[in-house]
Amino acid sequence: MRPNVTTIQPNNILDGVTGKVFRQEVTAAIEAGADIVLVDCQDISFMDSSGLGALVLALKFVRAAERQLVLCSLNQQVKTLFQLTEITQVFQIYENRQQFEHSDLLNA
Repeated sequence: MRPNVTTIQPNNILDGVTGKVFRQEVTAAIEAGADIVLVDCQDISFMDSSGLGALVLALKFVRAAERQLVLCSLNQQVKTLFQLTEITQVFQIYENRQQFEHSDLLNA
C-alpha cells in the first residue's frame, strides 16, 4: 500500500518567525494522517539557524510519531548551511520531487 504523503513547500525565508508556521503545518500534516511529510525547499530563498532549528524540531516531532520527514530541492544556500552544520547526515534528502517519487520510500 502506498504511504500517505503530504507535501509542504515553504517559500522565501525560513527563519524564527516563518519556522513557527512551518512547524504548525508539519503538526497538522501528521495529525491528518500523513505517513511521510515531504518538505520541498525549492522556493526557499534563505534559511538561517532558526529555520534550520525549525526543521530539526519538525523532524523530531515526526519521528516521535513514528512517521518520516524528507526534504527535496535544496538550493545552494540551504545546501551550504546543511554542509557547514553537518546536518545532511540527519535528514533524508532528495535532489528533486521526481527523485522522491521514484524512491524506495514510495515503491517498496
